[in-house]
Amino acid sequence: MNDETPVHATNVARIEVEEALALLRRGAEEILLEEELRERLAQGRVLRVKAGFDPTAPDLHLGHTVLLNKLRQFQDLGHECIFLIGDFTGMIGDPTGKSTTRPPLSRDEVIENARTYEQQIFKILDPERTLVMFNSSWMNEMRAADLIHLAAQHTVARMLEREDFHQRYTSGRPIAIHEFLYPLIQGYDSVALRADVELGGTDQKFNLLVGRELQRHYGQAPQVVLTMPLLEGLDGEQKMSKSLGNYVGIDEPPEEMFGKLMSISDALMWRYFELLSFRPAEEIERLRRAVAEGMNPRDAKFELAGEIVARFHGQAAAGRARQAFVDRFQKGVLPEDLPEQRLDAPPEGLPIANLLKAAGLAASTSEALRLIRQGGVRIDGVRLEDPKRRIPPGEVHLYQVGKRRFARVRLAAGQAPVASGAASDQAAGPDRG
Repeated sequence: MNDETPVHATNVARIEVEEALALLRRGAEEILLEEELRERLAQGRVLRVKAGFDPTAPDLHLGHTVLLNKLRQFQDLGHECIFLIGDFTGMIGDPTGKSTTRPPLSRDEVIENARTYEQQIFKILDPERTLVMFNSSWMNEMRAADLIHLAAQHTVARMLEREDFHQRYTSGRPIAIHEFLYPLIQGYDSVALRADVELGGTDQKFNLLVGRELQRHYGQAPQVVLTMPLLEGLDGEQKMSKSLGNYVGIDEPPEEMFGKLMSISDALMWRYFELLSFRPAEEIERLRRAVAEGMNPRDAKFELAGEIVARFHGQAAAGRARQAFVDRFQKGVLPEDLPEQRLDAPPEGLPIANLLKAAGLAASTSEALRLIRQGGVRIDGVRLEDPKRRIPPGEVHLYQVGKRRFARVRLAAGQAPVASGAASDQAAGPDRG
């Protein structure tokens, strides 16, 4: 320590670093290595923080914003963030978690999707502290000899340590040679950008660590790796994905976004608070305690949905979306005397088709499945798209089939579904709403 540096100033700097670490730790799955991040924060310089996104679909959803929110936290601490669009790697197709070779996108598809990403990210990120870059900038300039040199930095045995590659290899499913290039090119992006920190989902850990190894090989200090959990979709089971229909798009209309968020389970609500909310952790804990002490979970969900809709559409739009939800599902639409049914469910939850049958909203599970596939079933006002969804015990939801058939159902822990009430069937209308 410099003799001229006041002791109190050093203590203040140390406290600030710990406060920054506490913020960056929130919601993170793992920091490799945390001590390295502490040292870099203590240096007081602007860090280059990278997160890569392959433009495989035109729209970003709330699952993507888990990383974007963490990037914004780095920006709020004064650091520079690199939103890297993998237009080159997008034409390879990320093999992470895939059981078969992923079909590559065309150049035109990649460019069009990338353009929409640029329009959406600044709903979260600070434009003044964001660099939007494309990895084709350096990969298109790489010579064949350079690519061979890059490929020589990893062995086939090392690649097969990746769980998805290992499973495909041992089960005899083919792995194309170009798929091995994906983690190498993602890692080389960190070299090209001289990244101090790289963010990614937990499923990207292998690729992120490849970046550390390649930076060492090219004489750079290895990047800190910070992994974030994968956000579950509306079904509470699988990763949020547009292809699975369990997503909330950040460009969706306010009322649609609000309704979808109100449809999530009470348990999943706290996961969304942790990964999506900007509220202080202490405030979220107060909400959790209030619910435990008897507050209706719906009221906490109102807070979550309102915050997220306001982030992407503004406070006024969030207020209108909330009022529209209340008007539609709490006033006038439902019969005033709609009873609450109780159905018993096993610990793993009740399949939605079984629930609809037990609640009297469908004559059979096969009819329930047909109604779901036709788009005629809603849960808390949101169209149900997953016919395999399970509803866990302890939850209360409003189920609607067609335009006039409703049931308010509470699931209780039990063994078999036994209804304790009857569904409302106002002037039987068409099945599809």
